Amino acid sequence: MLCKPVDEGQRAGRLEGRLQAARQRAFVGRKEELAVFEEALYTGARVLFVHGPGGVGKSALLGRFAQRAAEADRNVLMLDGRILEESPAAFVAEAGAVLADERAVLLIDTFERLQGLESWLREQFLPVLPTGALVVTAGRISPDMMWRADPGWADLVRIIELGELGRVDATALLDSRGVAGELHEPLLTFAGGHPLALSLGATAARESAAAVSTAVSVRDSGAGSRWRPPHDVVATLLDQIVGEVPSPAHRHALEVCAHTYMSTQDVLRAALPGEDAATLFSWLRRLPFVEPGPYGLYPHDVVREVLEADLRWRDPQGYADMHRCLKACLTERIRAAEDSDVLGAVGSLFYLHRGEGQRAEPHVWRGAGEVYEDVFRPEDTEDLLRLATEQGAGAVAAVSHWMARQPQAFRLYRRAADGELAGASAWLRLEGEEQAQADPVVATAWATARANAPLRPGEHLAVYRSWVRECHQGFSPMMNLIQWRAVAWFLRSPHLAWSFIAMRTDDRSSGRYEYYGMHDLGDHAQEKDTEYVLAAHDWRAVPAHVWLDRLLATGAQEVPAPHEPELVVLSQEEFRDAVRQALRHLPMHGELAANPLTRTRLLAGRATPARALRELLEDNIRDLGRDPWAGKPHRALDVTFLRGAPTQEAAAERLGLSLSTYRRHLNAGIERISDDLWRRELRGAG
Repeated sequence: MLCKPVDEGQRAGRLEGRLQAARQRAFVGRKEELAVFEEALYTGARVLFVHGPGGVGKSALLGRFAQRAAEADRNVLMLDGRILEESPAAFVAEAGAVLADERAVLLIDTFERLQGLESWLREQFLPVLPTGALVVTAGRISPDMMWRADPGWADLVRIIELGELGRVDATALLDSRGVAGELHEPLLTFAGGHPLALSLGATAARESAAAVSTAVSVRDSGAGSRWRPPHDVVATLLDQIVGEVPSPAHRHALEVCAHTYMSTQDVLRAALPGEDAATLFSWLRRLPFVEPGPYGLYPHDVVREVLEADLRWRDPQGYADMHRCLKACLTERIRAAEDSDVLGAVGSLFYLHRGEGQRAEPHVWRGAGEVYEDVFRPEDTEDLLRLATEQGAGAVAAVSHWMARQPQAFRLYRRAADGELAGASAWLRLEGEEQAQADPVVATAWATARANAPLRPGEHLAVYRSWVRECHQGFSPMMNLIQWRAVAWFLRSPHLAWSFIAMRTDDRSSGRYEYYGMHDLGDHAQEKDTEYVLAAHDWRAVPAHVWLDRLLATGAQEVPAPHEPELVVLSQEEFRDAVRQALRHLPMHGELAANPLTRTRLLAGRATPARALRELLEDNIRDLGRDPWAGKPHRALDVTFLRGAPTQEAAAERLGLSLSTYRRHLNAGIERISDDLWRRELRGAG
């Protein structure tokens, strides 16, 4: 039946009064939602749908709606979908009284349990309500699109998506729960603006003395530490926010979604072999706490936290296995993905290792939808030149030069809100010195490479340049995209010898590329009045797969691989000399171990490089014997190095050749082997 509010004098003498007063003190924010309800009480919509994930405060908001309605002398009826049978008859039995009351306010909580009645409500129950009655539902699932598509309902329905509290309101909630100021930041980092997570965290933090020291640690150590919720808090949040899932496969899909930056069907397919990735992805995207992003689906922050914390605690081996699987999957995706998909793979790979290293990360993990990357098109010329003008005359000259010669090198970064160009980058590929001379930054990079380890045949050098508006410099979503694009180029550029990243010396975040294993070799570039640092990497000395493993092997769930020494970068003449030395010392293990070939890309990663070098040379000599045009050089090599002739004279005698003829055949064979191995050394660069 309809309920009139209890007289305040009566309420004050009951425990109910104290409960209600405490709840009112703890209620914060929601001004916009309350304003919508106030309007609906008098002249606004007749049906309000409030929807949002579990624990976001829907029930608390309905309670405040009930209070406001009672204060307006309206007749309030509250129903709870958890205890109401999902049938028209049961609904009418409980709520039928509102059909005859102009001043009725019907509030229905946990409406997702009654979702099957939505069409019946729209088509049969609600149309016969008195015009003054007001109905509010609150549930996890957003209402059917038919409410907005039907012109009859369009002006009578308001849909309110209830999100997390803003920072000011979240802080006020902690204050209302008596949380000390030094605990605010770690709790906000964990819970964001999620009301239930904040409330449970506040209770746990107040009760745990250890939380105080943890909070101080978080405040002092920065991004590497954060408050960890106790297991009872995690369990409660999982029950209230996530609830029951249909199957273990659905639970695994949720855990994968929580562990990655953004999840796609490809990621689910790789992480959950044998499962229907399309069905699981479709299920994930319908969850109230999962959002679509530019590179896939992602859960609300607090859901990530509790799912991650629960799996780490409940199944540490399963967590480690999932991490390794996703790392391998995303690494492969970076190399194989279409250009438009690669940034999502890079971001997701780095997200796996968030907050685990000893160095501060150059990434931010909020605001992913604020900017987007696009390729350069001729119609973008004016925008790009206008951006360059803000960077100085030197930037205009450089952008104009490369825009005309390598337009495919440019990527543009625009604000999602208005399409405004906020930044640009260019991956400038050079194979010859003459290409570099028109740009002083690129010319300095070329000279630095030549002075340290020149390019070899078939290799190229790349200079990565970026031009960013002042408001987006430092650590920002746009800088994420620029850095991730650089990583994609590093891993997807075959035969890349050197890469240089040009950074203005006045860039306040210029040190971020040290995180990526890039180093200032000391040669700075001058472009008009602007000085640039050139952060460099020789990919022949530290190949991409080694570089990536070093960069990522910082997490607690990974055991870092043994440190591999840097490889040597030999010129072709140095390489030939090393092959000759190795052939002369073929039976001598110690001499082979000291040969520079053991530290080239050709033998990288071999457990016993000296033995591997001997086997490589012996195999090459035998392989030469299969070439019908190389019989004489092969026999000279075989007798000299495999059969162990004591001297060249003895080898010539065994072959029945003059010494000069023998030496000609031997040198031809050594040259054939050197050329073959040199091609393999260069072909491995990437």
